Amino acid sequence: MLGMMFTDKECKEFDYLLRKEMDEMLLDMSDRRLDGPVKDAITRRYKIIFRMYARIAPPRELSRYALGLKPKSHKS
Repeated sequence: MLGMMFTDKECKEFDYLLRKEMDEMLLDMSDRRLDGPVKDAITRRYKIIFRMYARIAPPRELSRYALGLKPKSHKS
């Protein structure tokens, strides 16, 4: 475990970086050109970044990114 102290400005920047990274990963996960193993790797990374974000985000913002954790149903 690692502990860090941030100033308010640094915390806002960290929040911004995490949100932008999750936005990019959500976009990548919706890309049909990517195959299963790549999407699985992105999903694992997304879960890690999401847990980091959950420590600093207000619940209202958190719910926006929690949707990305739902398993996608396979349509036939």
